[in-house]
Amino acid sequence: MSSHSHDHGDTTPVTDRTHDNSWSANLEKPQYEDDRALLVEHAIDAVEQTTAGNHVNLVTHAAHGHPESYLYDPLDEHFGATDTHWEYIEQCGCGGHVLRVHVE
Repeated sequence: MSSHSHDHGDTTPVTDRTHDNSWSANLEKPQYEDDRALLVEHAIDAVEQTTAGNHVNLVTHAAHGHPESYLYDPLDEHFGATDTHWEYIEQCGCGGHVLRVHVE
């Protein structure tokens, strides 16, 4: 699934399959509130599990604020500018944020 070596115990992954469609990854669950590294890891996993020509909406936990401050750089470092591009969509009513990542 992922090549990341971080140990986060028994956390449930955001997805366990490849998505050949556009979809939303729920990164608002309680397991992400106190673990920004896990949220970033699972966001990268979600993008990796999205096939070319589709997008994934990364719905992030409110506790971490705007994804620009912690998610843009890891996405860029992992995927590079040629494989993906993203756009900030909106802040949810619950305080989380939606970042749409398009997979080329």
